[in-house]
Amino acid sequence: MSGARPAPPQVGQQAPELVLTDQSGERHTLSTVVADRHALLVFYPFAFSSICTGELLEIQLNIDEFVNDRVQVLGVSCDPPPALRAWAATEGYRFPLLSDFWPHGEVSRSYGVFDEDSGMAVRGTFLVDPAMTVRWSLVHGPGEARHIGALHEAVRDLQE
Repeated sequence: MSGARPAPPQVGQQAPELVLTDQSGERHTLSTVVADRHALLVFYPFAFSSICTGELLEIQLNIDEFVNDRVQVLGVSCDPPPALRAWAATEGYRFPLLSDFWPHGEVSRSYGVFDEDSGMAVRGTFLVDPAMTVRWSLVHGPGEARHIGALHEAVRDLQE
């Protein structure tokens, strides 16, 4: 069924809660993650795809900037946990890759980044503060790579 995606939450709006399992089987709740720091939610289409691998590798190469006492990065896709576990092991990712596999795309839909025609999340990025408010966002359509420099800038702005 084709149709327009719901709008992603805008800066200043409440972020939808999420409760998802990562590649290691650990459950993550957004409100718990942001209890003491910001969360950078990085939605991406598919594990093992070239653009996604490059984007998440850039995050991994700068892990100290994206996982510290101010921020925690969380990757989110509709891949099942075993695929995420294999991808994390292959690429050496040391941050949570959350599975929005079942109910398929439920969290991605709540963030307005689920593409119904392809059954995947598009590249949406949301910086959520400890009050569960979206502080910064960037959404790209299918096939459009996100500019990783924008993620660096958003996280660096937390120091101010």
